[in-house]
Amino acid sequence: MSGYTVMSKRKLLELVEGRHVRGWDDPRMPTIVGMRRRGYTPEAIRNFCDRIGVAKRENVVDVALLEHAVREDLNAHSPRVMGVLDPVRVVIENYPEDGVEEFEVINNPEDPAAGMRRVPFSRVLYIERDDFREDPPKKFFRLAPGREVRLRGAYFITCTSVLKDAVTGAISELRCAYDPATRGGNAPDNRKVKATLHWVSAAHALDVEVRLYERLFTSETPDASGDYKADLNPASLEELRDCKLEPSVGAAAPGMRYQFERLGYFCVDPDSTGGQLIFNRTVTLKDTGKKQ
Repeated sequence: MSGYTVMSKRKLLELVEGRHVRGWDDPRMPTIVGMRRRGYTPEAIRNFCDRIGVAKRENVVDVALLEHAVREDLNAHSPRVMGVLDPVRVVIENYPEDGVEEFEVINNPEDPAAGMRRVPFSRVLYIERDDFREDPPKKFFRLAPGREVRLRGAYFITCTSVLKDAVTGAISELRCAYDPATRGGNAPDNRKVKATLHWVSAAHALDVEVRLYERLFTSETPDASGDYKADLNPASLEELRDCKLEPSVGAAAPGMRYQFERLGYFCVDPDSTGGQLIFNRTVTLKDTGKKQ
């Protein structure tokens, strides 16, 4: 396979002993324990092996093929949940202050037998910061001042005003209005919106940590340069500590896998405790390797 997977065991040991990774089971490592911790399934690994076959000569296989096999398996079997990795607060001003309701959302459209789950909704929500632009570019169709979008499975909302931090100027809160006639995500007058956003109710959100993993090396063949450590990717791990997740995953155990809608596939890390869930990103929803 490409990159680090053709490196010798000695060099992998150097990565561990030099603390470039957090051990043999670090999710960036090309080890079975590392892949398991990252959330790769045995079925995906077997399917990958069946596809590439066995050759008499040493060859290089793009790691994207393994990631594709992982996506295929997780797409078919992983329950969907809504999570917000970089939250911005949304207040729906015309929604009752103490109002709470629930919406039924399908667990996995690829598996009808997975059933439905109930997701709470309230006046204050979180959405992804990237889903809002104060001055949107031409092809940006998500939330912006005066623009209407759909909240997944819930209502249409329109942004009415923007609040900013007095010191930094960063957006601290969005004020919105909802259309109660659009309950369930459709308008009785058949008007259309161009974007559907995922969300989490602030009153019910779980605070979780998320670890975003990228490939360990910036080069597909780090051994070829003669100094493989020079090709270590400084952005191979990003730790996010203020993420919000819907409450249905509150009892998730280490090793459980989910699709965070619109974001990717994630696995509960063994470092999780009863009071703090930690998720590892297994793979993104689509192959982004070429863009990186």
